Amino acid sequence: MWKEFKAFALKGNVLDLAVGVIIGGAFGSIVSSLVKDIIMPLVGILIGGYDFKSLAITVGDAKITYGEFLQTTLNFFIIAFSIFLFIKLLGKLTRKKEEAPKPAEPPVPSKEEVLLTEIRDLLKQQKQTGRSAE
Repeated sequence: MWKEFKAFALKGNVLDLAVGVIIGGAFGSIVSSLVKDIIMPLVGILIGGYDFKSLAITVGDAKITYGEFLQTTLNFFIIAFSIFLFIKLLGKLTRKKEEAPKPAEPPVPSKEEVLLTEIRDLLKQQKQTGRSAE
C-alpha cells in the first residue's frame, strides 16, 4: 500500500496540482489585499468617502453586514479575472515555446535535378579515369 501511495503522490500531475494550490493561495492573498487596502478605499472615495465594510442592516438583535459581502464578492471577481489573465499569458508563452521554428528541411530535388546530378557525377568519374566523354 505504501508503494502505491508513493507512486500516486510522486506523479507529476499531483505535484503540479499541489504547487498550483499553494501559489494560488498566495496569489489570492495578494489580490485580496489589493482589493481591501487599495481598490475599496478608492471606490469609497469616489462615492463620497463611504466605507463598504460599514454597510449593514440591523434586524432585531441581528446585524447583517452586507458591505462585507459586497467586498468579498468584489474580491472574488478581481481574483478570478486576475487568474484568467495570468492563465491567458501563460498559454501564450507556452504556445510560443511550442511554435518555435523548426529547422527547414532541404527541398526534395526534382527529377531534372537528380538527372543532372547523375550526369555531373558520371562526367567527374570519367575525368578522373582519363576517359573522354563520347
